Amino acid sequence: MAVFVRGDKVILRDLTESDIRKLYYHYYEAEDQEFQRWDGPYEPLEELSYEQFAGKYQGALALAGTDEPRNRLIIEIDGELKGTVGRYWVSEATNWFEIGIVIFDSRYWSGGYGTEAFKMWMAYLFDSLDTVRLGIGTWSGNVRMMGLAAKCGMVEEARVRKARIVRGEYYDAVKMGILREEWESAGR
Repeated sequence: MAVFVRGDKVILRDLTESDIRKLYYHYYEAEDQEFQRWDGPYEPLEELSYEQFAGKYQGALALAGTDEPRNRLIIEIDGELKGTVGRYWVSEATNWFEIGIVIFDSRYWSGGYGTEAFKMWMAYLFDSLDTVRLGIGTWSGNVRMMGLAAKCGMVEEARVRKARIVRGEYYDAVKMGILREEWESAGR
């Protein structure tokens, strides 16, 4: 079954083969690369050929059309791919993963697109998975991500001081999260 979730401003949907070329463009060719200054900038972007890059998305393509919960969805705005939401394992043994979002086109920042997409992603995950929590990991200089997480009901759970270096300066590593019962009691 295909995933297609429509909000007021954004659509979350399954990845398609043609999306991979667009993702590659955003990561390696687009003039607007501002998102890379905020999305895990302490880990340099690995230079990949298109074939290597496309290979990393084959698992997400294989899930499309199945009943399996997705690890990544496309954010579509005005009919165009503008970002992604994703999840990654911290510990499979305890069913602990963290989630993230990236909107590539900085012209769509601060317009409510990310907030809507992130809330929709959280709702999808709580509905699709038997998890007790959702969380994020970021760095203290990324105040936009921390603000987004707080708007979506997450609270700061941990701070490791001076654990990240971004553009030559130390920042704290920050963990935020929300429990299923908190999400449900807020009527989300």
